Amino acid sequence: MKHLVIKAFGDADQLLLTESTVSAMASNEVRVKVEYAGVNPVDAKTRAGLGWGAEAIKDQLPWTPGLEIMGIVEETGSEVSIHHAGDRVCGLLAGGGYSEVVVAPANALLRVPRAVSNEMAAGVSLAGITALQALTEHGGLQANERVLISAAAGGVGHLAVQLAKDIGATVVALASPNNHDFLRELGADEVVDYQEAAQLAALAPVDLLIDLVGGDSGLSLLSQLKPSGRVVTVPTITAEQVVAAAKAAGLTATGMLKHNDVQQLSLLLDAVAEQRLHVEVSHVYPLAEGAKAHRQVETGHTRGKILLKN
Repeated sequence: MKHLVIKAFGDADQLLLTESTVSAMASNEVRVKVEYAGVNPVDAKTRAGLGWGAEAIKDQLPWTPGLEIMGIVEETGSEVSIHHAGDRVCGLLAGGGYSEVVVAPANALLRVPRAVSNEMAAGVSLAGITALQALTEHGGLQANERVLISAAAGGVGHLAVQLAKDIGATVVALASPNNHDFLRELGADEVVDYQEAAQLAALAPVDLLIDLVGGDSGLSLLSQLKPSGRVVTVPTITAEQVVAAAKAAGLTATGMLKHNDVQQLSLLLDAVAEQRLHVEVSHVYPLAEGAKAHRQVETGHTRGKILLKN
């Protein structure tokens, strides 16, 4: 089977298409023909040698990226009863998704509801769980609160907008002007150009900031919070800096790493099936063009999700 590997940390050209045999399958695992793999900012950062992802796999090179997949079950281990050959499944892996075939723990994957497309199933796992956990577990968002979401048109952001509205919050979305209509269609109550200081200064203070950009952006947005406000900063590379500044200003702040949760993923898939949650897929690249997909995600200006297709 073909898969993309990185043999050393570096730029997108480090992603090399390679042919290998499929690994052996344990009794509690399934073999899945991958239809789509999600491409996420963490993949590009790991490939570049940055952050917790690179630290975790630095001794495992060559390594295949890809933390979320959607595919068709080809074979199940002898102990597996929750999946059968032919099932459409999706979920989160520890890596390896940029492949034609993966072997994965059966309990890491969920059956895709009939009403959910292959593309939406491929794009919901990582961004959806990150958005949900940022808003609820870390942010404690309640109905009638105001939440400010940066990079609101991106993979995590556009799902966070919808999930926050579902909670009953007032959503303030930051994005470039070409994404304003898109975000209003998703339910954002107020949409602001993140480059317009006057528009930002005119905003009423918010209860919660979901910082999806980090760095100078995360630091500048702290001024938008109420005195008792809360901050969840997602980019791990600058989390310590943003959290320290927030706490110095008397705010409640935390960085976060999402944890895999199949129950939460099941809720997200149900929401997609019921058309309460829309997963925007803006770019689909063939597996062999993984480098192009990484260059696109590294622009920082992608609406919704990027996928690789086999």
